[in-house]
This record gives sequence, structure tokens and C-alpha cells, in this order.
Amino acid sequence: MGKKNISDKQKLNIAMLGHKRVPSREGGVEVVVTELSTRMAKLGHKVTCYNRLGHHVAGEEYDSFTGDAYEGVRLINVPTINRKGLAAATSSLFGAIKVAFGKYDVIHFHAEGPCATMWIPKLMGKRCIATVHGLDHKRQKWSRFASAYIMMGEKTAVKYADEIIVLSRNVQKYFLDRYGRKTIYIPNGVNRPVITEPHNIKKKFGIGKDEYILFLGRLVPEKGIEYLIKAFMKLDTDKKLVVAGSSSDTQEFVDRIHELASKDDRIIFTGFVQGRVLSELLSNSYVYVIPSDLEGMPLTLLEAMSYGNCCLTSDIPECIEVCGDKAVSFRKGDIKDLRSKLKMLIDDEDMVKNYRIEASEYVCEHYNWDKIVDETIRVYRGL
Repeated sequence: MGKKNISDKQKLNIAMLGHKRVPSREGGVEVVVTELSTRMAKLGHKVTCYNRLGHHVAGEEYDSFTGDAYEGVRLINVPTINRKGLAAATSSLFGAIKVAFGKYDVIHFHAEGPCATMWIPKLMGKRCIATVHGLDHKRQKWSRFASAYIMMGEKTAVKYADEIIVLSRNVQKYFLDRYGRKTIYIPNGVNRPVITEPHNIKKKFGIGKDEYILFLGRLVPEKGIEYLIKAFMKLDTDKKLVVAGSSSDTQEFVDRIHELASKDDRIIFTGFVQGRVLSELLSNSYVYVIPSDLEGMPLTLLEAMSYGNCCLTSDIPECIEVCGDKAVSFRKGDIKDLRSKLKMLIDDEDMVKNYRIEASEYVCEHYNWDKIVDETIRVYRGL
């Protein structure tokens, strides 16, 4: 696409859409949009986020914010049909119509599916940027129709986006190989956390420092939770396995892993967690595990490492790229290898301590949100 440069002195009027809600931790996309939008607003840019109507994906009891502004970011709710496969499509359609007629310098679409409506603001001459958070059409939870719609979004982004931002080198290679389309690599960031004592988790779940192995994320098949549960159940250990997260249009899968785990009373399902409980879980785990088959750029891995966790990940490029040699990996989908690596870490506390020492400094230095915001603004300006 032809580039239109915007003066590096000019404060921008920016719209973002494709996420569920800001502020929210409903998924990685929501964390990214919240971090980008609020930091851009602090720099003096005018930022509007187009939120979906409806409740938190984990249930309305987790609805934590109502209002038309958050930390300097204007929030607009758009009509949404809250049914599986339709929520993202309908909210993006109405959001795209609204931004097309708004006085925005830049429209930033997040995730592949919402990009299917990018042609609407392009008709009005808007500068449109897409961030591909992952190859969403490969996720197992989607129906054939939903996967086809997401692929349409991918192809629309390739055709219409002024620039495409990707979060991993592997996805960058995918767009070049498949479409001959060059993209811009800008990874996610992480904040330096405050370590917290295990008061609430001791009270709620009966777990303390180093007494559990932690998984944190959406309960969907591609996260590899089933591998983790099966591997853990074959371990002879007093440690617990904590599975923290909620379903994402995947209740049948969630029921299946609950049934599987019911045979082992060492496995704890916490449901969706946030705030102090989330901080305590990340501050006090013995090992953090991300056994995914598919990721974009796993924010939870960045967060776990920022808390100084020893991490065990599947050997997919998106995970290895994040942690380098600062974490342990196992062969994707290999339950036997996963069990072996878990046993190795449980048996070798010194190895766990060594990984912990290096993890936090490494990710906090390499994945800095302020730097990422500056790079994104440069993309907006066409520099």
C-alpha cells in the first residue's frame, strides 16, 4: 500500500477496534490494546477504543468497569450480537462503520477476524493499521464458518492495510511466504511487577510458595492443557497443579478436562483470576507451564518470566522466540517429554533457581512497553 507520512510533531487522533473491552484481561488482545491506548493517551494523543457490548467472557460477575473514559482513553460501545462466532464480526462491522465517518488519522485493527471490515474505512480514505496477534483461523474452537471469516479478515488485511504489525518472526515469515506481503515485527511488552505474598491463594486454594505448578490462560484446546493434566497425573509429587482461567466458547472442552482431572485431587481449577489473586499465583509458583500447540506471542509467558518464574514451554517458535535460553522446553504435544521435563524440574531445585534468576531481567529489558508504543506510533506516521 502507498505510505502517507504524518508529521512527527503532530498529535494523532487514533481509533482502535477488534478487542472485546478496555480495560480488561479477557485475553491477550485486550491487555495489548489497554497498554497501547493508555500510554498513547499519556503522550497526548487522542485515543478512542470501540468496545463490544456485553459481559466479560468469564461471566458478568467479572464486569469491573463501566464508563465512557479510562485513563484518558475515550470508550465507545458498539452493537454486538453475543453469540459464538458472531460477537467479533458484528462489533467490528459496526465499529468499522463508525470509524469510517470519524475524524481519525489512524484506524488500528486488532486480530485477523475484525480486519474483514477494514475495507469500509479504507473507502473513506482512512489510514489503517492491522496487528495480527496470531493466526486465529487455526484455533480449534472455531466453526468452519468462523474460520472462513477469519481467513477473509487475513486476506483483507493483506489487501487493504497500510501496514501490518506481527508479534513473532514466525508469523512474519508466514505472511511473506504465503502472500509476498512484508510486515513489521513489533512484539508485546511487559511491566515490571510487584511480588506479592501468598495470603489470598492460601486462604482460597490452600497453596503457598513453591507448592504448585501453574498454568494460566484461556481453557481452549490449542493451549495444550490436556497434555499438561495427563503428564502431571503420572508424576509422583506432593505439588499441586493449578489451572487458572476460564472457557472461551469452549464449554464442552472445559467439561472434558474437568472430568479428566477429577481423578486427581492435586489438580485445582481456579476459574478466571485477576488483581491480587493473579499476582499471588504468578509470584509464588514453583514452575510456570505453557504447553500450547498454537500461540501468537504469549503475554502470559512474558508476565510469568517478569515475576521471576522458571518456565517450561512447548517448543513452538512463538514461545522459544520469547524466552530464548531462559526457560526449559519440551516437544510440542509430547506428553511423555512434558512429564520428563516436569520431573526434572521438580527434582532439581537448583536448576529452577538458576532459571528464575535470569528470567525477570531478560524479559523486562527486551520487552519494554514504552519502546513498543514509540515503534507503533512510528508505524502510524508512516516512518
